[in-house]
Amino acid sequence: MVGCSGAKVYALYVIDTTPYRSIPLDRIWSKETLDELERAGHEATSYIERIGKAAGVEVESRVLKGHPVEKIVSFAEDNNIDMIIVGSLGKGGYDRFVLGSVSEKVVRHAKVPVLVVRERHKSEKKLIQV
Repeated sequence: MVGCSGAKVYALYVIDTTPYRSIPLDRIWSKETLDELERAGHEATSYIERIGKAAGVEVESRVLKGHPVEKIVSFAEDNNIDMIIVGSLGKGGYDRFVLGSVSEKVVRHAKVPVLVVRERHKSEKKLIQV
């Protein structure tokens, strides 16, 4: 079933393997670590699936490995995605300079509109409890 908007949602989680492009992951991380990263990805995308199901929206989840920006942008292009919604941790200053910002780079490189959703600060009041 597709929601009343006619939208299908893809929930992506990308395990960042950028620092290890030339080395097989199983030589960098133990099987347990890789399993834990994949479990975290499935847990995150399952959360989106539950929200979508409750709203009557079809959600398909994927856990990918690679460079997050490249994977998100190419997935959008390969699947004719109309809009990308990406979370942002809201890092600034030195952290942003050193780590870069996936959401910022997705905005710059995507060929479709991108909606950046900022993480709620712990001190902010919750208006809606899901």
